Amino acid sequence: MKSLPPQIVVGIMPDSFKGTLSSAEAAAAVARGLERAAPGFFRCIGIPLADGGEGTVEAIVKATQGRFVRRKVEDPLGRRRFARFGLTGDGKTAVIEVAAASGLPLLSSRERNPLDTSTYGTGELMRSALACGVKRIVVGLGGSATVDGGAGAAAALGIRLLDARGVQIPRGGAGLCRLSRIVADGRDVRMGDVEVVAACDVDNPLTGRDGAARVYAPQKGADAEQVRILESGLRRLARIAARDLGVELADLRRGGAAGGLGAGMKAFFGASLVSGVDVVLDVVDARSRLKGCHLLITGEGCVDSQTARGKAPQGVARLADAMGVPVIAICGVAGSGYTAFRKGSVSGVFPSAGFQFSAPAPGQFSASLSACAEEVGRLLRLGMMLA
Repeated sequence: MKSLPPQIVVGIMPDSFKGTLSSAEAAAAVARGLERAAPGFFRCIGIPLADGGEGTVEAIVKATQGRFVRRKVEDPLGRRRFARFGLTGDGKTAVIEVAAASGLPLLSSRERNPLDTSTYGTGELMRSALACGVKRIVVGLGGSATVDGGAGAAAALGIRLLDARGVQIPRGGAGLCRLSRIVADGRDVRMGDVEVVAACDVDNPLTGRDGAARVYAPQKGADAEQVRILESGLRRLARIAARDLGVELADLRRGGAAGGLGAGMKAFFGASLVSGVDVVLDVVDARSRLKGCHLLITGEGCVDSQTARGKAPQGVARLADAMGVPVIAICGVAGSGYTAFRKGSVSGVFPSAGFQFSAPAPGQFSASLSACAEEVGRLLRLGMMLA
């Protein structure tokens, strides 16, 4: 047998495997699999990631030695419940996840209806952040149960969205169809003193074939007729925002994130819309920490056509390109259109679903991910030997 090369340094940067593993748990599972494949051969550097969705607050709070703040706010259907946001270690930046207050996991399958769900609770978290005296608010736009264009969040911060009679429109995506006028003179004055950053997990526009309603509303419980209503409401929001606020939204890149909340953040709060994973990569200083790596490994629950539109693995792929190293994805499943992600520095996509075990167990998903990583590690070791 040929002698093995020196130790291989691997950066492991997955997103969470939604509903099963956190990003930290996924990174640890991959590292265990590689170690089993070739003990001592791989040196793993784990950096849990997020792209604006689940795990964004935790990743940034941990990286900056910050803290969590817990407040009672409205959930997507207006029920009061506790949600948390993060403050960075220096206390200057608040980090909020839409999913914490307005997220799909907060609803049962029967309750999911984006005609009724609202981002009002997200606006309440922003208001709570203002009370902490921050200078910057980062809002992670992933995992929402809503398609209201940010109307709820705007209302929570004093912006009036009125119908033809001058009455506040109902909360939820359907209410946008009654929108006639936007009055922003009552907006919380403290918003003028903070920078707002919308960390987006996708780059879809607000409306159209690739927009918030047509692409994402079905995932949030909408049928075909409801999608039509939601699309009409978002188009109406774009027209009236252009007239009353002087902001063009219809074709805004990333405006469709979180059911159009990206566009709402721009229109109502002057937010900059950026790649969520790039925000996290910058805060955790990923490039410096990964200097000297020979390989990057990323992943998420499902790698599909949407992964290449701004999800965490796509951010890792861009980082790999900049560093001149290859990257592979180890995911739960490879969905439709996954080959759109497999290009450039991405050398392969490996789904772990084939390594699931028939008997359900608490560690099932972690074990299957480790098993897949072990097989990948064996291939990598063999490749190095052959080289």
